[in-house]
Amino acid sequence: MSNRSVFRRDICLTPVLHRRYPAPVIRWRKGEVVRIRREWPGAVELDVTVPEGECRALAYPPLVGRPEPGDEVLLNTTALAMGLGTGGYAMVVAVPNRLPEDPQGPGHLVKARYTPLQATVQGADEQDSPHHARLREADSLDGMPVIVADLHSALAPILCGLYAARQGVRVAYVMQDGGALPVWFSMAAARLREEGWLAGVVTVGQSFGGDLEAVTVHTGLLAARHVLEADVAVVTQGPGNLGTGTRWGFSGVAAGEAVNAAGVLRGLPVASLRVSEGDLRERHYGVSHHSLTAYGRVALSPAQVPVPELPGEFGVRVRDQAELLAVRHRLVPVPVDGLREALETSPVRLSTMGRSLEEDLAYFLAAAAAGRLTASLLS
Repeated sequence: MSNRSVFRRDICLTPVLHRRYPAPVIRWRKGEVVRIRREWPGAVELDVTVPEGECRALAYPPLVGRPEPGDEVLLNTTALAMGLGTGGYAMVVAVPNRLPEDPQGPGHLVKARYTPLQATVQGADEQDSPHHARLREADSLDGMPVIVADLHSALAPILCGLYAARQGVRVAYVMQDGGALPVWFSMAAARLREEGWLAGVVTVGQSFGGDLEAVTVHTGLLAARHVLEADVAVVTQGPGNLGTGTRWGFSGVAAGEAVNAAGVLRGLPVASLRVSEGDLRERHYGVSHHSLTAYGRVALSPAQVPVPELPGEFGVRVRDQAELLAVRHRLVPVPVDGLREALETSPVRLSTMGRSLEEDLAYFLAAAAAGRLTASLLS
């Protein structure tokens, strides 16, 4: 190709690139902190005044420092303007007049890479980590059950079902990066950690802020087993879910990859079904197409699939839909008697896609059934 041809090609491509990546893509505002609403480990919820009025904002002190009333803050208001359910906050990007001190800790893993808020953390298996020697040759989960779910809201009900059937189990939560990147966004994870329902959190991929950090789901699972000494791991994305209404365009596709990771590492995958009687969209009613695609098409390693024995025509629908997964996986019917009472013991509020326990009982029963089945797999 001649220089002239290259030049002409560049001229043709430039307008296309400009159309594809329009600027800007973030809504920016300056605001002033009015009050602290509440806080939990890693996060502070604020009321902030902006030119349009007063809004709710969220700050992560490990990233930006702790804003106080009267502070000027720089905000990203994109999620707030879009009205996102789980992300309906203005996010504090900086406290310009009171920047935090430089970090002094070790670590060479960069999360949220090449974004303005990239953070350096210590990976559980990097050379300077106290866990490096333990993980250097680690290659097996030693048969540890790994419960995989699509949505973050499944975490608490899974634990309800597990602990109702088996007390004293050490559980690690391995958080994928399909939803929120900072685990600090999850009030549920923080509370479950405080209540002793989680032995620890491992953040993998681009997610960060866990008790342990890892590069992949594979190293995250190995850290859960060999560092946190977990008996069971639960793998889901963080709060939030990206979906486009297409077969492949949803972040829960990663649930299938998590099944594969558990299988490759000689764990025991348990594929929790996403079931709903409250979501009237055809693709999510009964067994969600997310589960059918992730487990039926993406997951190549065989898993045990707990199928909740729900009553009536809806229960028949769920069982019939789940049969599509029997080609590769083992379907295990799980009774749901007593699981509602177990769900009512949850130390965190149960909610999925804005629906409560009463509004979508089937969803929570299906997740709790995964916990109940897993309890029976422990020696």
